[in-house]
Amino acid sequence: MPFEALPDRWPLVYSSGMQILLGKHIILGVSGGIAAYKAAELVRRLRDAGATVRVVMTTGAQAFVTPLTFQALSGNPVHTALLDPAAEAGMGHIELARWADLVLIAPASANLISRLAQGRGDDLLATICLATEAPIALAPSMNRVMWADAATQSNIEILQTRGMHRFGPAEGPQACGEVGEGRMMAVSELVERSAGLFLHQRLAGRRVTITAGPTREAIDPVRYLSNRSSGRMGFAMAEAAREAGATVTLIAGPVHLPTPPGVERIDVVSAAEMLAAVQSGIAMTDIFIAAAAVADYRPVRVAKDKIKKSDATLSLEMARTEDILATVASRAERPFCVGFAAETHDLADYARDKLERKQLDMVAANDVSQPGIGFDSEDNALLVLWRGGEKHLARARKTELARHLITLISERLSSR
Repeated sequence: MPFEALPDRWPLVYSSGMQILLGKHIILGVSGGIAAYKAAELVRRLRDAGATVRVVMTTGAQAFVTPLTFQALSGNPVHTALLDPAAEAGMGHIELARWADLVLIAPASANLISRLAQGRGDDLLATICLATEAPIALAPSMNRVMWADAATQSNIEILQTRGMHRFGPAEGPQACGEVGEGRMMAVSELVERSAGLFLHQRLAGRRVTITAGPTREAIDPVRYLSNRSSGRMGFAMAEAAREAGATVTLIAGPVHLPTPPGVERIDVVSAAEMLAAVQSGIAMTDIFIAAAAVADYRPVRVAKDKIKKSDATLSLEMARTEDILATVASRAERPFCVGFAAETHDLADYARDKLERKQLDMVAANDVSQPGIGFDSEDNALLVLWRGGEKHLARARKTELARHLITLISERLSSR
Protein backbone atom coordinates (compact mmCIF):
# COMPACT_ATOMS: atom_id res chain seq x y z
CA MET A 1 0.00 0.00 0.00
CA PRO A 2 1.17 3.60 -0.43
CA PHE A 3 3.13 5.04 2.47
CA GLU A 4 0.39 7.54 3.26
CA ALA A 5 -1.96 4.66 4.13
CA LEU A 6 0.41 2.91 6.52
CA PRO A 7 -0.49 2.96 10.24
CA ASP A 8 1.40 4.96 12.83
CA ARG A 9 4.73 3.54 13.91
CA TRP A 10 7.75 4.62 15.94
CA PRO A 11 8.80 8.22 15.18
CA LEU A 12 11.34 8.59 12.40
CA VAL A 13 12.82 12.01 12.92
CA TYR A 14 15.92 11.77 10.76
CA SER A 15 19.23 13.31 11.70
CA SER A 16 22.75 12.52 10.62
CA GLY A 17 24.05 9.45 12.44
CA MET A 18 20.66 7.73 12.97
CA GLN A 19 21.04 4.38 11.27
CA ILE A 20 17.36 3.78 10.57
CA LEU A 21 18.27 1.84 7.40
CA LEU A 22 21.08 -0.23 8.87
CA GLY A 23 21.83 -3.26 6.71
CA LYS A 24 19.32 -2.39 3.97
CA HIS A 25 20.25 -2.71 0.28
CA ILE A 26 18.81 0.18 -1.71
CA ILE A 27 18.88 0.72 -5.46
CA LEU A 28 18.59 4.45 -6.12
CA GLY A 29 17.19 4.99 -9.59
CA VAL A 30 17.93 8.44 -11.03
CA SER A 31 15.95 9.59 -14.04
CA GLY A 32 16.35 12.72 -16.17
CA GLY A 33 15.42 15.99 -14.49
CA ILE A 34 17.01 18.99 -12.81
CA ALA A 35 16.35 17.41 -9.40
CA ALA A 36 18.94 14.74 -10.27
CA TYR A 37 21.50 16.89 -8.49
CA LYS A 38 19.58 16.35 -5.24
CA ALA A 39 20.01 12.59 -5.67
CA ALA A 40 23.71 13.03 -4.90
CA GLU A 41 22.84 14.30 -1.42
CA LEU A 42 20.27 11.50 -1.10
CA VAL A 43 22.98 8.87 -1.65
CA ARG A 44 25.02 10.35 1.17
CA ARG A 45 22.05 10.52 3.53
CA LEU A 46 20.99 6.96 2.77
CA ARG A 47 24.49 5.77 3.58
CA ASP A 48 24.52 7.86 6.76
CA ALA A 49 21.33 6.01 7.71
CA GLY A 50 23.15 2.67 7.36
CA ALA A 51 22.08 1.58 3.88
CA THR A 52 24.25 0.13 1.13
CA VAL A 53 23.40 2.04 -2.05
CA ARG A 54 23.80 1.15 -5.71
CA VAL A 55 22.86 3.82 -8.24
CA VAL A 56 21.15 3.11 -11.56
CA MET A 57 20.97 6.07 -13.98
CA THR A 58 18.89 6.57 -17.09
CA THR A 59 20.40 8.21 -20.15
CA GLY A 60 18.58 11.44 -19.34
CA ALA A 61 19.96 11.51 -15.80
CA GLN A 62 23.52 11.43 -17.13
CA ALA A 63 22.87 14.76 -18.89
CA PHE A 64 22.47 16.41 -15.47
CA VAL A 65 24.93 14.53 -13.20
CA THR A 66 27.88 12.33 -14.12
CA PRO A 67 28.03 8.68 -13.02
CA LEU A 68 31.42 9.42 -11.43
CA THR A 69 29.71 11.65 -8.86
CA PHE A 70 27.43 8.84 -7.72
CA GLN A 71 30.25 6.32 -7.76
CA ALA A 72 32.29 8.49 -5.42
CA LEU A 73 29.37 9.07 -3.06
CA SER A 74 28.02 5.50 -3.01
CA GLY A 75 31.34 3.67 -3.01
CA ASN A 76 29.94 1.33 -5.67
CA PRO A 77 30.04 1.23 -9.48
CA VAL A 78 27.17 3.07 -11.15
CA HIS A 79 24.93 1.07 -13.49
CA THR A 80 23.74 2.76 -16.68
CA ALA A 81 23.29 0.25 -19.52
CA LEU A 82 20.99 -2.74 -19.79
CA LEU A 83 23.27 -4.59 -22.19
CA ASP A 84 26.65 -3.65 -20.73
CA PRO A 85 28.72 -6.90 -21.00
CA ALA A 86 30.87 -5.97 -18.02
CA ALA A 87 27.84 -5.26 -15.82
CA GLU A 88 26.08 -8.45 -16.89
CA ALA A 89 29.18 -10.49 -16.03
CA GLY A 90 29.23 -9.03 -12.54
CA MET A 91 25.80 -7.86 -11.42
CA GLY A 92 23.23 -7.58 -14.19
CA HIS A 93 19.60 -6.51 -13.96
CA ILE A 94 18.43 -9.81 -12.43
CA GLU A 95 21.19 -9.82 -9.81
CA LEU A 96 20.48 -6.19 -8.97
CA ALA A 97 16.76 -6.93 -8.73
CA ARG A 98 17.42 -9.79 -6.29
CA TRP A 99 19.98 -7.77 -4.32
CA ALA A 100 17.61 -4.91 -3.51
CA ASP A 101 15.53 -4.49 -0.36
CA LEU A 102 14.10 -1.33 -1.89
CA VAL A 103 14.13 0.38 -5.28
CA LEU A 104 13.85 4.13 -4.71
CA ILE A 105 13.51 6.27 -7.84
CA ALA A 106 14.36 9.90 -7.14
CA PRO A 107 13.76 11.91 -9.15
CA ALA A 108 11.02 10.05 -11.03
CA SER A 109 10.32 11.97 -14.21
CA ALA A 110 7.00 12.06 -16.08
CA ASN A 111 8.63 10.04 -18.87
CA LEU A 112 9.83 7.30 -16.53
CA ILE A 113 6.47 7.13 -14.73
CA SER A 114 4.79 6.73 -18.12
CA ARG A 115 7.15 3.93 -19.20
CA LEU A 116 6.69 2.08 -15.89
CA ALA A 117 2.90 2.33 -16.19
CA GLN A 118 3.16 0.71 -19.63
CA GLY A 119 5.32 -2.09 -18.23
CA ARG A 120 8.18 -1.31 -20.58
CA GLY A 121 11.63 -2.74 -20.06
CA ASP A 122 13.58 -0.62 -22.51
CA ASP A 123 16.38 0.44 -20.17
CA LEU A 124 18.15 -0.93 -17.10
CA LEU A 125 16.09 0.91 -14.49
CA ALA A 126 12.73 -0.05 -15.98
CA THR A 127 13.86 -3.66 -16.36
CA ILE A 128 14.93 -3.83 -12.71
CA CYS A 129 11.48 -2.58 -11.72
CA LEU A 130 9.91 -5.43 -13.70
CA ALA A 131 12.28 -8.05 -12.26
CA THR A 132 12.41 -7.13 -8.57
CA GLU A 133 10.22 -8.42 -5.75
CA ALA A 134 11.39 -5.59 -3.51
CA PRO A 135 9.13 -2.60 -2.83
CA ILE A 136 9.42 0.24 -5.34
CA ALA A 137 9.04 3.89 -4.31
CA LEU A 138 8.73 6.84 -6.66
CA ALA A 139 9.65 10.43 -5.80
CA PRO A 140 8.06 12.41 -8.66
CA SER A 141 9.76 15.60 -9.85
CA MET A 142 8.52 17.71 -12.74
CA ASN A 143 6.89 20.98 -13.74
CA ARG A 144 3.61 21.61 -11.89
CA VAL A 145 1.56 21.47 -15.11
CA MET A 146 3.16 18.18 -16.16
CA TRP A 147 2.36 16.74 -12.72
CA ALA A 148 -1.26 17.90 -12.92
CA ASP A 149 -1.73 16.55 -16.45
CA ALA A 150 -4.39 13.84 -16.69
CA ALA A 151 -1.98 11.36 -18.30
CA THR A 152 0.58 11.72 -15.50
CA GLN A 153 -2.11 11.42 -12.83
CA SER A 154 -3.52 8.31 -14.52
CA ASN A 155 -0.05 6.74 -14.78
CA ILE A 156 0.83 7.34 -11.13
CA GLU A 157 -2.55 5.95 -10.06
CA ILE A 158 -1.89 2.79 -12.11
CA LEU A 159 1.50 2.33 -10.45
CA GLN A 160 0.08 2.84 -6.96
CA THR A 161 -2.66 0.32 -7.72
CA ARG A 162 0.09 -2.16 -8.61
CA GLY A 163 1.69 -1.62 -5.21
CA MET A 164 4.31 1.03 -5.91
CA HIS A 165 4.73 3.72 -3.27
CA ARG A 166 4.61 7.46 -3.97
CA PHE A 167 6.72 9.90 -1.99
CA GLY A 168 5.47 13.39 -2.82
CA PRO A 169 5.82 15.51 -4.79
CA ALA A 170 6.24 18.58 -2.62
CA GLU A 171 4.91 22.05 -3.34
CA GLY A 172 6.96 25.22 -3.76
CA PRO A 173 9.22 27.15 -6.14
CA GLN A 174 10.43 25.17 -9.15
CA ALA A 175 13.55 25.41 -11.31
CA CYS A 176 11.45 26.70 -14.21
CA GLY A 177 10.45 29.71 -12.12
CA GLU A 178 6.89 28.58 -11.46
CA VAL A 179 5.42 27.73 -8.06
CA GLY A 180 3.27 24.70 -7.35
CA GLU A 181 3.18 20.95 -6.75
CA GLY A 182 5.93 19.01 -8.50
CA ARG A 183 9.15 19.52 -6.51
CA MET A 184 11.02 16.39 -5.40
CA MET A 185 10.42 15.71 -1.73
CA ALA A 186 13.15 16.81 0.68
CA VAL A 187 16.04 14.38 1.02
CA SER A 188 15.60 13.93 4.78
CA GLU A 189 11.94 13.02 4.32
CA LEU A 190 12.77 10.56 1.53
CA VAL A 191 15.14 8.79 3.92
CA GLU A 192 12.47 8.64 6.63
CA ARG A 193 9.80 7.35 4.29
CA SER A 194 12.15 4.74 2.88
CA ALA A 195 12.75 3.48 6.41
CA GLY A 196 9.01 3.54 7.04
CA LEU A 197 8.41 0.99 4.28
CA PHE A 198 10.16 -1.64 6.36
CA LEU A 199 7.96 -1.04 9.39
CA HIS A 200 4.54 -2.53 10.01
CA GLN A 201 2.49 -3.51 13.04
CA ARG A 202 1.88 -7.25 12.64
CA LEU A 203 3.55 -7.97 15.99
CA ALA A 204 2.78 -4.68 17.75
CA GLY A 205 2.61 -5.22 21.51
CA ARG A 206 4.27 -8.65 21.29
CA ARG A 207 7.48 -9.61 23.03
CA VAL A 208 9.80 -11.82 21.00
CA THR A 209 12.87 -13.67 22.22
CA ILE A 210 15.27 -15.00 19.57
CA THR A 211 18.42 -17.07 19.93
CA ALA A 212 21.09 -16.84 17.23
CA GLY A 213 24.56 -18.05 16.35
CA PRO A 214 26.61 -20.95 17.71
CA THR A 215 27.57 -21.82 21.25
CA ARG A 216 31.07 -22.72 22.41
CA GLU A 217 31.70 -25.55 24.87
CA ALA A 218 35.11 -25.30 26.49
CA ILE A 219 37.61 -28.19 26.37
CA ASP A 220 40.43 -26.28 28.05
CA PRO A 221 41.35 -22.57 28.33
CA VAL A 222 42.37 -22.55 24.63
CA ARG A 223 40.06 -24.96 22.80
CA TYR A 224 36.33 -25.36 22.47
CA LEU A 225 33.68 -27.29 20.52
CA SER A 226 31.44 -25.25 18.23
CA ASN A 227 29.82 -25.23 14.79
CA ARG A 228 29.69 -23.18 11.60
CA SER A 229 26.64 -21.05 12.39
CA SER A 230 27.18 -17.40 11.44
CA GLY A 231 24.11 -16.10 13.26
CA ARG A 232 22.86 -14.28 10.15
CA MET A 233 19.45 -15.97 10.07
CA GLY A 234 18.73 -15.27 13.72
CA PHE A 235 19.84 -11.65 13.41
CA ALA A 236 17.66 -11.27 10.31
CA MET A 237 14.72 -12.65 12.29
CA ALA A 238 15.36 -10.13 15.07
CA GLU A 239 15.44 -7.28 12.55
CA ALA A 240 12.23 -8.47 10.87
CA ALA A 241 10.42 -8.89 14.19
CA ARG A 242 11.40 -5.37 15.23
CA GLU A 243 10.21 -4.03 11.88
CA ALA A 244 6.88 -5.75 12.65
CA GLY A 245 6.53 -3.70 15.83
CA ALA A 246 7.61 -6.30 18.40
CA THR A 247 9.79 -5.73 21.43
CA VAL A 248 12.74 -7.99 20.64
CA THR A 249 15.40 -9.60 22.81
CA LEU A 250 18.21 -11.24 20.84
CA ILE A 251 20.34 -13.78 22.71
CA ALA A 252 23.47 -14.25 20.63
CA GLY A 253 26.31 -16.71 20.76
CA PRO A 254 29.81 -15.64 19.66
CA VAL A 255 29.29 -13.86 16.31
CA HIS A 256 30.64 -10.75 14.62
CA LEU A 257 27.41 -9.07 13.54
CA PRO A 258 26.00 -5.61 14.31
CA THR A 259 22.94 -5.46 16.55
CA PRO A 260 19.77 -4.64 14.56
CA PRO A 261 18.33 -1.21 15.41
CA GLY A 262 15.91 -1.18 18.33
CA VAL A 263 16.81 -4.71 19.48
CA GLU A 264 18.04 -5.61 22.97
CA ARG A 265 21.04 -7.92 22.67
CA ILE A 266 22.40 -10.34 25.26
CA ASP A 267 25.73 -11.99 24.44
CA VAL A 268 26.44 -15.50 25.71
CA VAL A 269 29.04 -18.16 25.01
CA SER A 270 27.94 -21.62 26.16
CA ALA A 271 24.68 -23.54 25.88
CA ALA A 272 24.21 -23.23 29.65
CA GLU A 273 24.59 -19.44 29.45
CA MET A 274 22.12 -19.28 26.58
CA LEU A 275 19.57 -21.35 28.52
CA ALA A 276 19.92 -19.11 31.56
CA ALA A 277 19.44 -15.99 29.45
CA VAL A 278 16.35 -17.48 27.79
CA GLN A 279 14.80 -18.55 31.09
CA SER A 280 15.35 -15.14 32.68
CA GLY A 281 12.80 -13.53 30.37
CA ILE A 282 10.68 -16.36 29.00
CA ALA A 283 7.72 -15.69 31.28
CA MET A 284 7.23 -12.34 29.53
CA THR A 285 7.74 -13.73 26.01
CA ASP A 286 4.92 -14.16 23.49
CA ILE A 287 7.04 -15.71 20.71
CA PHE A 288 10.22 -17.74 21.12
CA ILE A 289 12.31 -18.29 17.97
CA ALA A 290 15.17 -20.73 18.43
CA ALA A 291 17.45 -19.92 15.49
CA ALA A 292 20.69 -20.65 17.36
CA ALA A 293 22.77 -23.73 16.57
CA VAL A 294 23.18 -24.87 20.16
CA ALA A 295 25.76 -27.55 20.94
CA ASP A 296 24.14 -30.92 21.68
CA TYR A 297 27.07 -32.07 23.81
CA ARG A 298 29.70 -30.54 26.11
CA PRO A 299 32.85 -32.01 27.66
CA VAL A 300 32.15 -33.47 31.09
CA ARG A 301 35.41 -32.07 32.43
CA VAL A 302 37.09 -28.84 31.33
CA ALA A 303 40.85 -28.99 31.74
CA LYS A 304 42.25 -26.30 34.01
CA ASP A 305 45.33 -25.88 31.81
CA LYS A 306 45.91 -26.29 28.10
CA ILE A 307 45.96 -29.97 27.13
CA LYS A 308 49.39 -30.80 25.73
CA LYS A 309 49.88 -32.98 22.69
CA SER A 310 51.15 -36.34 23.88
CA ASP A 311 49.32 -39.53 22.95
CA ALA A 312 48.35 -40.40 19.38
CA THR A 313 44.68 -40.15 20.29
CA LEU A 314 42.62 -38.11 22.70
CA SER A 315 39.27 -39.12 24.17
CA LEU A 316 36.76 -36.68 25.56
CA GLU A 317 33.83 -37.77 27.68
CA MET A 318 30.77 -35.82 26.55
CA ALA A 319 27.47 -35.06 28.23
CA ARG A 320 24.22 -33.85 26.68
CA THR A 321 23.44 -30.19 27.01
CA GLU A 322 19.92 -29.25 28.04
CA ASP A 323 17.60 -28.77 25.06
CA ILE A 324 16.66 -25.08 25.23
CA LEU A 325 13.79 -25.25 22.74
CA ALA A 326 12.25 -28.37 24.30
CA THR A 327 12.55 -26.79 27.76
CA VAL A 328 10.64 -23.71 26.65
CA ALA A 329 8.04 -25.70 24.68
CA SER A 330 7.29 -27.92 27.72
CA ARG A 331 6.30 -24.99 29.95
CA ALA A 332 2.72 -24.99 31.22
CA GLU A 333 2.23 -21.44 29.95
CA ARG A 334 4.52 -21.32 27.00
CA PRO A 335 5.08 -18.83 24.19
CA PHE A 336 4.49 -19.56 20.52
CA CYS A 337 7.54 -21.73 19.77
CA VAL A 338 9.42 -21.72 16.47
CA GLY A 339 12.34 -24.07 15.88
CA PHE A 340 14.95 -24.25 13.14
CA ALA A 341 16.29 -27.49 11.66
CA ALA A 342 19.55 -27.54 9.69
CA GLU A 343 19.74 -30.91 7.94
CA THR A 344 21.88 -32.59 5.30
CA HIS A 345 19.32 -35.15 4.08
CA ASP A 346 15.66 -36.19 4.51
CA LEU A 347 14.80 -32.57 5.27
CA ALA A 348 11.02 -32.89 5.49
CA ASP A 349 11.09 -36.07 7.59
CA TYR A 350 13.51 -34.71 10.19
CA ALA A 351 11.73 -31.36 10.33
CA ARG A 352 8.32 -32.98 10.80
CA ASP A 353 9.77 -35.22 13.52
CA LYS A 354 11.17 -32.19 15.35
CA LEU A 355 7.83 -30.41 15.11
CA GLU A 356 5.94 -33.34 16.66
CA ARG A 357 8.55 -34.57 19.12
CA LYS A 358 9.09 -31.19 20.73
CA GLN A 359 5.45 -30.11 20.34
CA LEU A 360 6.38 -26.93 18.50
CA ASP A 361 4.11 -24.49 16.74
CA MET A 362 6.37 -24.13 13.70
CA VAL A 363 9.65 -25.39 12.28
CA ALA A 364 11.76 -23.73 9.59
CA ALA A 365 14.09 -26.27 7.99
CA ASN A 366 16.97 -25.80 5.57
CA ASP A 367 19.23 -28.23 3.73
CA VAL A 368 22.77 -27.10 4.55
CA SER A 369 24.25 -29.64 2.15
CA GLN A 370 23.10 -27.46 -0.77
CA PRO A 371 25.75 -25.06 -2.11
CA GLY A 372 25.26 -21.36 -1.60
CA ILE A 373 22.72 -21.50 1.23
CA GLY A 374 22.82 -22.01 4.98
CA PHE A 375 26.14 -21.73 6.76
CA ASP A 376 28.53 -18.93 5.77
CA SER A 377 26.05 -17.55 3.23
CA GLU A 378 23.75 -14.54 2.97
CA ASP A 379 21.16 -16.70 1.17
CA ASN A 380 18.92 -19.47 2.40
CA ALA A 381 15.90 -21.53 1.39
CA LEU A 382 13.37 -22.80 3.90
CA LEU A 383 10.70 -25.46 4.27
CA VAL A 384 8.30 -24.13 6.92
CA LEU A 385 6.07 -26.66 8.66
CA TRP A 386 3.23 -26.39 11.14
CA ARG A 387 0.42 -28.71 12.11
CA GLY A 388 -1.78 -29.07 9.07
CA GLY A 389 0.29 -26.97 6.73
CA GLU A 390 3.59 -26.14 5.10
CA LYS A 391 5.17 -23.52 2.85
CA HIS A 392 8.31 -23.56 0.74
CA LEU A 393 10.28 -20.32 0.77
CA ALA A 394 12.54 -20.30 -2.28
CA ARG A 395 16.17 -19.24 -2.15
CA ALA A 396 16.55 -15.59 -1.24
CA ARG A 397 18.59 -13.36 1.04
CA LYS A 398 18.13 -14.23 4.70
CA THR A 399 16.74 -10.78 5.42
CA GLU A 400 13.99 -11.33 2.86
CA LEU A 401 13.22 -14.83 4.13
CA ALA A 402 13.04 -13.52 7.69
CA ARG A 403 10.32 -11.05 6.72
CA HIS A 404 8.31 -13.83 5.04
CA LEU A 405 8.75 -16.02 8.09
CA ILE A 406 7.66 -13.27 10.49
CA THR A 407 4.52 -12.84 8.37
CA LEU A 408 3.80 -16.57 8.63
CA ILE A 409 4.38 -16.51 12.39
CA SER A 410 2.01 -13.57 12.84
CA GLU A 411 -0.67 -15.34 10.79
CA ARG A 412 -0.33 -18.61 12.73
CA LEU A 413 -0.27 -16.74 16.05
CA SER A 414 -3.51 -14.97 15.12
CA SER A 415 -5.19 -18.23 14.12
CA ARG A 416 -4.12 -19.85 17.39
